[in-house]
Amino acid sequence: MKIFVDRVKCQNHGQCAISAPNNFELDAEGVLQYRETFDGDDIGDVEDAVDSCPLQAIQLTS
Repeated sequence: MKIFVDRVKCQNHGQCAISAPNNFELDAEGVLQYRETFDGDDIGDVEDAVDSCPLQAIQLTS
């Protein structure tokens, strides 16, 4: 599976970075950076990040 973030919807709240810090982070300018692919061990955290996004800007794709 892969992570997709809709940059139009995303407002860099950072909830995903709190839920899945191995996969999401806010850079020095406060802009979200993320890994498109992830290790299967991180699925729980990534799903939590999807659920925690207040704007529903994160999707998992195959």
